[in-house]
Amino acid sequence: MNKQERIILVILASLNFTHILDFIIMVPLSTYLMTDFGISAFQFSILVASYSISAFFSGLVAAMLVDRHDRKRSLLIAYAGFLLATFACGLANSFIFLLSARILTGVFGGILGAQVFSIVSDLFNYERRGRAMGAVMSAFAVASVVGIPLSLYLTNVFKDDWHIPFLSIAGLGMVLIPFIIKHLPVMTEHIRTDEKSSVFSGLAKTMKHPAQRSALIFSGLFMFGHFLVIPFIPSYLEFNKGFTNDQIPLILLCGGVASFAAAIFLGRISDRKGKLPVFLWSVLSSCFLVVILTNMPDMHIGLALGFFAVLFMAVTGRIVMAQAMLSGVSDTDLRGSFMSVSGSVQQLGQGLASLAAGVIIQSDKGTHKLFHYNWVGFLSIFVILGTLAMAQVIFKTIDKTTEEAEEILVRELTE
Repeated sequence: MNKQERIILVILASLNFTHILDFIIMVPLSTYLMTDFGISAFQFSILVASYSISAFFSGLVAAMLVDRHDRKRSLLIAYAGFLLATFACGLANSFIFLLSARILTGVFGGILGAQVFSIVSDLFNYERRGRAMGAVMSAFAVASVVGIPLSLYLTNVFKDDWHIPFLSIAGLGMVLIPFIIKHLPVMTEHIRTDEKSSVFSGLAKTMKHPAQRSALIFSGLFMFGHFLVIPFIPSYLEFNKGFTNDQIPLILLCGGVASFAAAIFLGRISDRKGKLPVFLWSVLSSCFLVVILTNMPDMHIGLALGFFAVLFMAVTGRIVMAQAMLSGVSDTDLRGSFMSVSGSVQQLGQGLASLAAGVIIQSDKGTHKLFHYNWVGFLSIFVILGTLAMAQVIFKTIDKTTEEAEEILVRELTE
């Protein structure tokens, strides 16, 4: 990996950091929003789902257009809109205002995520993509390590003002725009000069390919199972397990550090050993840990720190591997369309997961204590194990390691 590639990865990871933080910050802010607006668990799930569902529709529209334009320009337009919508979230003073702002943020966020993954996939071949994808996806871990604890700290400093994190994210994003303009190359090699093709051609070709259809089903189901338990973790820790607002950021910080290490380490391991084996072990270990999470006994803060570190490592491993495997399904000229549709389907999975969790989980109006969280955990495990079986069929033929790719290249050159 040369210097320019490392610079691009740092920029994309930083952009992805603001994008992911904007979404996941809703999870720890649940305790503030539920008490400030006086809303139920289901109403909070609507706030989370509104972003995901709007991102689903915008991603489908993007799938028709992104492979017809320069990826850099598409990224900049989507990011500018995303930052303006995030700023609007920071100004929200009612449930309806915030809901509207989250919908707008999702519209641009749905386009943004697919562009980041398409750029990484175009710049790095499959055999090197695990490490590159791990670097970009490490933004999730950094958001957990730095972003969430810092955001909660600022919220507490400003007297439980949950607007501060959104305003801070928008400000940080504005700083990144000049670096994107300067260092990200113009990317037009994927564009086909076929004037007769319609705007629906990219979406139609994506859905026409059997392997890509199967991969999209896997993508949506995986994210549905993955996201079921996540939105209510902070609320569960505070209202059910008695952890304080000062302890929860520390728990997330510890888990984030472990996620960061796992994203980098497992990305490199997967390039040598294969994405599918790493995905297998990540899924199996995470399912066992989800049972413990959703049926958690009372535990000391020290034990909770260790548990969440291991949990976050397993969860990070499975999502990084899933994303890396999905990136190898489509050809370069249709990768933007496929990744946009895949991102849309994932957003739909997240939105439906949030709504499903909101329907299953009941909350006490006075204490906000949650009930039936363990039911959500069992549903998550069932769905994730189903996607594991699908992955064995869909990605087995494309999951080549670096050593296998080198052997194939040598064989082709000698024939």
